[in-house]
Amino acid sequence: MTRVLLVGSGNRKKLEELQRRLTDVDLRLITPSDLDPSPPPPDETTGTFVGNATEKALYYAMASGYLTLADDSGLEVDALEGRPGVDSAYFAGHPSDDQANNRKLLDELRNIPLEKRTARYRCVLVLASHEGVIWTGNGTCEGRIGLEARGSAGFGYDPLFLVGDGTRTFGELPPTEKDLISHRGKALASLREALPTLLREH
Repeated sequence: MTRVLLVGSGNRKKLEELQRRLTDVDLRLITPSDLDPSPPPPDETTGTFVGNATEKALYYAMASGYLTLADDSGLEVDALEGRPGVDSAYFAGHPSDDQANNRKLLDELRNIPLEKRTARYRCVLVLASHEGVIWTGNGTCEGRIGLEARGSAGFGYDPLFLVGDGTRTFGELPPTEKDLISHRGKALASLREALPTLLREH
């Protein structure tokens, strides 16, 4: 029987990424908007990736009764002492605006040379049932912040995030290539390995 997995996010790009990585797993992915009534999102005020992901996973699992997967992810820039970090989605303010966030990031780094623009994407995934957290995983991807936006693929800071040898941004990579090296892709690889056992036990 196909199991339902609630993805505790309204971000369609994240959902598409999950669907690509879990396509061969017998799961039906739904989001909070599929619930009736749809619960309002939690506040996410813990100040850490793992805390926010845990809060979302437990909140939606208890609200729905479904196994729930939630993530919290963001960009840490060394020259900015780790900012924007957990505030990545709202770096330029509310509501979230990718283009505004990218403009602010470039503005804050305008006097920083490329070799000192080291950064990483970080992702924490938490799987929970209505009884509590049953699995936690994470992934990181190292790179640099480019001098200008390039590419239209991905979302968030992807057009600025140079990976590998620094010749391409996440915004220039095909989704399947990005999935193999991204922070969320690495976290999902750990989930895929653990998922058969987790589904049997829960």
